[in-house]
Amino acid sequence: MNDNSSDRKIDVFFYGLYMDPSLLEQKGIIPRNPRGAKVEGYAIRVGQRVTLLREAGKSAFGMVYSLTHAEIHSLYWGAGIEVYRAEPVVAHIIGDGSVPALCCILLVPPETDESNAEYAAQLRTVLKRLEFPTEGV
Repeated sequence: MNDNSSDRKIDVFFYGLYMDPSLLEQKGIIPRNPRGAKVEGYAIRVGQRVTLLREAGKSAFGMVYSLTHAEIHSLYWGAGIEVYRAEPVVAHIIGDGSVPALCCILLVPPETDESNAEYAAQLRTVLKRLEFPTEGV
């Protein structure tokens, strides 16, 4: 049966600090059905904000959670982060196939000289805790 209700869950791939389930919970989000994953053909880029950039031969690691539309909206657009846009990706679940997922990506990527050392350090900590590679961050 198709479910078009507002309670319907959508798989979302997170590659930044939102990978951390405790951060999502602090924001009132329930991180349902957590799965470690990677998307191929993308690399993580940390500027003033974090995003994914298309890059052949690279993979970006993150978490897939099942969220409602309202939860996704509150994380990005309700929080004033309108510079991100939802795009579809194929998330390869670690050890368990793949799923289509939404992923929020910056419309305008960071400049090559842009950085945010504090965010990058926090992101490396989360990646290590989740046992994901940290190179390139």
